Amino acid sequence: MAPAIPPPPRPPQNTGAALELLVHGVGGATPQEMLGDPRTVRVTGDATAAVYRRTEDAHGEKHPERYRDEPVAEAYCWSGLTSGNGSRALWLLLLPFMVVNLAHWMRPTAAGRTRAVRLYGVVVRLVALSLTVLLTAAACEVALDLVAWQCAGTPDCSGRRSWLGFLSSHQGGWWSQPGRRLALAATVPAALVGLLWYLSNRTWSAYESQSPLDALDGDGYDPDGTEEAHGPGAPDNVDDPESARPVPPALSRPGFWYGRRLVSRLRAAHTAAGFLTVAAFVMGAATLHDRTVGSSVPPVFGLVIQGALVVCAMVVVWVICRRGRSESVRDNRVDGALITYLPGSALTVLGLAVLHAGWSRPEWVSSGSLSGETAFRLLALGQGLLVVIMALVARSLYRRTPEPRTTLYGLGGPSVAMLACALGGVMTGGVAQRVADWLDGPGTPGMGRGSIIEGPPVLLSWQASVIPVLLLLLLVPVLYLAVRTARRARRMGPDIEAEYAPEPPDPARTRRIARIRATAALTDSAPWIVGVVSAATLLLGAAAVAGSWASGEVPGLATDGAAAPVESLAEAAQSTGSWLIGFGFILFVAGGRRAYRDASARRTIGILWDVGTFWPRAAHPFAPPCYAERAVPDLASRMCAWTATTKGRLIISGHSQGSVLAAAAVWQLPDSARRRVGLLTYGSPIERLYGRWFPAYFGAVPLLGLNRSVHCWRNLFRATDPIGGPVRLSTDPDPDPGVDRGPLKDPLAYGRTTALPLPEPILGHSDYQADPVFAKERAALLEELGPRLPRQTEGGDALQKGQKGQKSSGRSSG
Repeated sequence: MAPAIPPPPRPPQNTGAALELLVHGVGGATPQEMLGDPRTVRVTGDATAAVYRRTEDAHGEKHPERYRDEPVAEAYCWSGLTSGNGSRALWLLLLPFMVVNLAHWMRPTAAGRTRAVRLYGVVVRLVALSLTVLLTAAACEVALDLVAWQCAGTPDCSGRRSWLGFLSSHQGGWWSQPGRRLALAATVPAALVGLLWYLSNRTWSAYESQSPLDALDGDGYDPDGTEEAHGPGAPDNVDDPESARPVPPALSRPGFWYGRRLVSRLRAAHTAAGFLTVAAFVMGAATLHDRTVGSSVPPVFGLVIQGALVVCAMVVVWVICRRGRSESVRDNRVDGALITYLPGSALTVLGLAVLHAGWSRPEWVSSGSLSGETAFRLLALGQGLLVVIMALVARSLYRRTPEPRTTLYGLGGPSVAMLACALGGVMTGGVAQRVADWLDGPGTPGMGRGSIIEGPPVLLSWQASVIPVLLLLLLVPVLYLAVRTARRARRMGPDIEAEYAPEPPDPARTRRIARIRATAALTDSAPWIVGVVSAATLLLGAAAVAGSWASGEVPGLATDGAAAPVESLAEAAQSTGSWLIGFGFILFVAGGRRAYRDASARRTIGILWDVGTFWPRAAHPFAPPCYAERAVPDLASRMCAWTATTKGRLIISGHSQGSVLAAAAVWQLPDSARRRVGLLTYGSPIERLYGRWFPAYFGAVPLLGLNRSVHCWRNLFRATDPIGGPVRLSTDPDPDPGVDRGPLKDPLAYGRTTALPLPEPILGHSDYQADPVFAKERAALLEELGPRLPRQTEGGDALQKGQKGQKSSGRSSG
């Protein structure tokens, strides 16, 4: 059901100049590039994100008579939010957190399914919590188990590492007791948790604490204070349309881009969970020893600390499940007691656990490995179960309100959540495998062949062993897509030559154009690749847990005595998987190091964050910060202030990811400002990416409501563009002629001509302003927004032309 939004009236009488507000796309752009002029001046903003103009246009609104034919051009540069200083390279380590945060926003459209939507949000937040526990457990596995327990407790291992001498058990020093070694090693994962808390708190202050202007507040509607109550554009009661009250789109709610309260709660809960995970590792070993005969420490002390640990863990889970986002108003409240006392209580429990483990136990000797195997198995099982529950809830929501464009029939969110768990497993397993190989020297941990330490939990070896199998399974869809793309390119040849007729055919030129168009269409096949990878990961992960649980040994030893081919394949999978998982971790570290030193590499990583961190941190507080919580209020405030001051026309012109920011900002405008605004998007992923993966926010119903609420909208796209596409507001197969304009001709000329003696480039996703259609559609938007100012006298016109010269609109491509 389309939202009941009446078409906006004609804008008031135009009394000022026209403005074109340019928003660049992924990768960023300088103001000089966007405006096509080396002389620019900052109008408003700071070094992170700001609005710029040409120097000669600095006060253009005071002289509207100079801008009858061309609007004043402004450029909003936001690349500093994602690709700034070298510390941003560390965000690579937060990739699983970012991916699981995306899963929160991928739920299908929900109409009247309040409980199901709440359940979906709770499950996603629990998956996110499990990733924090997994990361902390991996740090504990390395620092406490591999280094402090196994290597320091084995003379052959500690003797090769001089820096472990003071911890070595055979030297008999104060730190040589196992409990004290564990207490000292616990500072490493605890420091990691503290670093994550610090980064989350610091980035929140820089990005997400920017409160929108009071003038932008609208009549938000949210019946119970959480965004999870209703889908955007859906009525309260779909069974009784006449009595239903229309719900505004979620992106128009005044509190959507201000999630301070939820992020603070989640940050406190995840920080506490990290500290409790470290405490559980320390207490597990100490309590197990205290239960043995002859322990010098009464076990009751450990039981009291474990009881406090369980109580704190229950509070953490309650905080995670209790509350979602509040968007009906800007929620400026902060749960001060919760934020202060929950992490502090968990840190106190960790301190007590460290003191308890450090108590003198002369009879305690470390052997084997810590009992981390069960923890990793339970984590893997819990993540798999939560993903299955997510899939059931998402499928139920999709069946209630089906949208044909929705990715994977509503299962996009669960699939992405599964990928986040897989990324977390690869990163944590890679660290543990590499450290174990380094400590063990020439031996192979877990295989008993020259090994001096036990190595990491066998589950990690099983999980590494399934990676080669997964890659082999992926070859089938990859080969299928390659063959299909080649065939599609061959079929396009005659149509391309007919499109550029009567120019003589050029087979090489035709093949190149066809290949680029066919390759650009691969973007639409990405959902199925994600679905196949996620399903295979879930099944193979379940097999890995079952294999490790049943055998208790690594795959190479578990298959001893089996048929020779089976044993050989198991050993090959284990060794290859261990190498691949270690290689993947090394790539992460090397990529982060290169990005830290190289600005161009950092910009490439910034492109990944441009796409992945558009959404607020609603599931994981340690994910990279949401730049849109700064950019959207910036744009909305600028448009609102300019239209209120000048009473003029305004076009917000967005390319690529900038078009998504532009649409989100238009949604935030009050009606009085929106009536003066036209929306021009090009190379836009609004429908192709956001509409399919995030249907509750950019699906057919919200986009149709946006088109009805904004005064006018044009969208330009090309068949050679792998990112941008039509908006398709119409249910017909053809693009909606009211909004979509395209596909634009690319290249503009097929071969060499007298006017264009050199070959024209195939532009694809860039430089839409080079197409004459761009200027034509922009002029049409300005005309539709309202009549131009009255034409001056000939003398005034001549003066105006002399002042403006040959000025052209700026470029906003990123």
